[in-house]
Amino acid sequence: MGRAFEFRKARKMKRWAAMSKAFTRIGKDIVMAVKEGGPSPDSNSRLRAVIQNAKSVNMPKDNIMRAIKRASDKSHGNYKEVLFEGYAPHGIAVLVETATDNNTRTVANIRSYFAKCDGSMGTSGSVVFMFDHTCNFRINPEEINLEELELEFIDYGVEEVFEDEDGILIYAPFESFGYIQAALENKNIEILSSGFERIPQVTKNLTKKEVVDVEILLEKIENDDDVQNVYHTMDESSQ
Repeated sequence: MGRAFEFRKARKMKRWAAMSKAFTRIGKDIVMAVKEGGPSPDSNSRLRAVIQNAKSVNMPKDNIMRAIKRASDKSHGNYKEVLFEGYAPHGIAVLVETATDNNTRTVANIRSYFAKCDGSMGTSGSVVFMFDHTCNFRINPEEINLEELELEFIDYGVEEVFEDEDGILIYAPFESFGYIQAALENKNIEILSSGFERIPQVTKNLTKKEVVDVEILLEKIENDDDVQNVYHTMDESSQ
């Protein structure tokens, strides 16, 4: 198996936050999708993807519809996607994806987490190059042959296809998302969820004591309401 498989397996062992936090994150994704492409899932591929993700974490349909309605209101504020970069203790690179309606607040909060935990905020581009930006799709495994699927989609940029208890996972470069989404839909293959991840190119193994130092920082960042995702270069097997 490749790096995407190992990355996925390791992250499944960690918390993805409480369900209420998942709903908050998806709610922001809905707002950004509607503001970008309108409230109709039929004509807005990004919104279709977010709705699939909402269903995959059992977000009630009423919640989804209310979020779309609120986002359609022109008076409703928008969220801006901002990427923060820095280093945790022991030389671990950290990448933080946020969705914020107040960048001043978010910058101050993220900077304070790094400072209080013996880390350091970096400048734009300081660590992002250490991660591969990927897209992924989870599809229904029924009546699908893995080898045939991989061969069929290699022209769309697919790099890894594998199956776990959640279904069949497809990984490809970030820029291939639209092509793969359209191809799956055209072939009537059910997309259970989709998204983007940043996979570290190289990871660093730490001692148990060092892991604790890094985990304190990661937990503070992950608990911030403006934070959508946190990625790092610490070897997950160290945890």
